Amino acid sequence: MTSEYAIVSRGLSKHFGNLKAVSELDLKVPRGQIYGFLGPNGSGKSTTIRMLCGLLTPTEGSATVLDTEIPGSARLLKPRIGYMTQKFSLFGDMTVMENLQFIGEIYSFPKSGRKERIRELLAKYDLFDQRKQLAGTMSGGQKQRLALACAVLHRPELLLLDEPTSAVDPQSRRDFWANLFRLAEGGTTIMVSTHYMDEAERCHRLAILDRGVKVADGTPQELQAGTGMHIIEVTADDPYHAQEALDEGDVVASVTQLGMRLRVLIPQQVEDPVGVVTRLLDGHGVQADVRETTASLEDVFVAVTMGTVGHAK
Repeated sequence: MTSEYAIVSRGLSKHFGNLKAVSELDLKVPRGQIYGFLGPNGSGKSTTIRMLCGLLTPTEGSATVLDTEIPGSARLLKPRIGYMTQKFSLFGDMTVMENLQFIGEIYSFPKSGRKERIRELLAKYDLFDQRKQLAGTMSGGQKQRLALACAVLHRPELLLLDEPTSAVDPQSRRDFWANLFRLAEGGTTIMVSTHYMDEAERCHRLAILDRGVKVADGTPQELQAGTGMHIIEVTADDPYHAQEALDEGDVVASVTQLGMRLRVLIPQQVEDPVGVVTRLLDGHGVQADVRETTASLEDVFVAVTMGTVGHAK
């Protein structure tokens, strides 16, 4: 029987000596959705993805990926998953066409339909004009499209992407995400790690990792509604002076400057948060517009990763 989840992990952990890269991770990734991993460098995103595709053996715990138990039967997964790393890992001294043909050989894609599949990918990912170009001479966006084409050539059920847009321009990132949505609409399950907030907001569901621990999980909307914080926006002519004043507030959990604006996080149990902020500013002679607003995903990230009140100031 096929599970409704493409991935289910139970207490998944990976230790490197005394370093706990991933600690007791529980996940449920629904089929046909884009599931995001958000976290800073070193939070365990890449380690988790490598365990899920069988490249790393967990220290503890287990997972079921496409109804296959890992680490026990990881080799059975390889024909059913696609994997794209942060660093371009194809052959720079081979042409676009040669790379695609080689990947087709690796996955034993039927020869009868291989040429047609490669032509389809060249057209879909706008690579036809570059088909005879050496991969190593391509732009970052072109390399990214080629890597994605290679990752999906064998029509995988699950696509694992490890920070795939870290080295490309904003337009290439938007185009890349448009391709991901088309794949998901076609039934492919996608897990993508990122440290970009705008990318995380595009995911159907999202887990936030901090130092190997999952600290939040849900849809972006659910996470934004459940920060446990009042979000106060302060617009001041002198935001630096305003931040100094707010840093003195015992109940202020975090202050982040965005241009002339400040985002201030105050725990929900604090009454009249707008009044609290206004009094702190008035006490230092700072004139500002103060209002309560809704949480952004960046506010969520700060709230769940700062540990203790005041840590993120």
